[in-house]
Amino acid sequence: TKVALALEREGKTTDYILTRQKVTVQAIRANTANKPGVGKVGVVRIKNFSGTTADAVRDILEKQRKEGAVATVLDLRGNPGGLLPGGIDTASLFLADNRPVVFTVNNKGAVDASNTLRDGVDLTDPVVVVVDGNTASAAEVLTAGLQENGRATVVGDGIGHTFGKGVVQTVRNLEDNGGVAVTVARYETPKRNDINGGGIQVDLQTDSVCADEDVVKCLPVQSFQKK
Repeated sequence: TKVALALEREGKTTDYILTRQKVTVQAIRANTANKPGVGKVGVVRIKNFSGTTADAVRDILEKQRKEGAVATVLDLRGNPGGLLPGGIDTASLFLADNRPVVFTVNNKGAVDASNTLRDGVDLTDPVVVVVDGNTASAAEVLTAGLQENGRATVVGDGIGHTFGKGVVQTVRNLEDNGGVAVTVARYETPKRNDINGGGIQVDLQTDSVCADEDVVKCLPVQSFQKK
């Protein structure tokens, strides 16, 4: 649909006709790169998680394998989280059936376990998860899920840990139209670690911050050793 817009600047009015269109946010980018001593590596950069992330990543993995990729890099730098199920389902792509991904513990101590429901599509190839200090929430759930199940090496991009947001919050409305965030539960990793405030400790760390297009180039070769 179209909308008429009149802008006035310095006493002069200019009319514009704008067309409304849907905006698609590119939350996932993918490419392949050669790594000496490893071979062709598939890179999947995820900016945030949604209900469709896992399906999109599955399609990318299948395409990259057909192109000859022998390892995968999940680039979660700057990923603030998004929908928790998106992070869980994406982690499940790399895990065997009935593996723990995350535990949710409410304020009464009740525990809800999220386990994989079937074998993932890639259970053997090396996986490297690249994180930084802004990797948080659902992105940390995926990171810990793969790290503590022995499925991935976590590499810090010039930093030794992730952000450390391991709580579930809800917003309660106030009488003055304000709001307050109330913590109602916390996340625990597969080994029942509480990461809130401390984040996830990385396995390896790069010497310097990697540019987006050079992430494979600056990762240590030992990152790609099979677990």
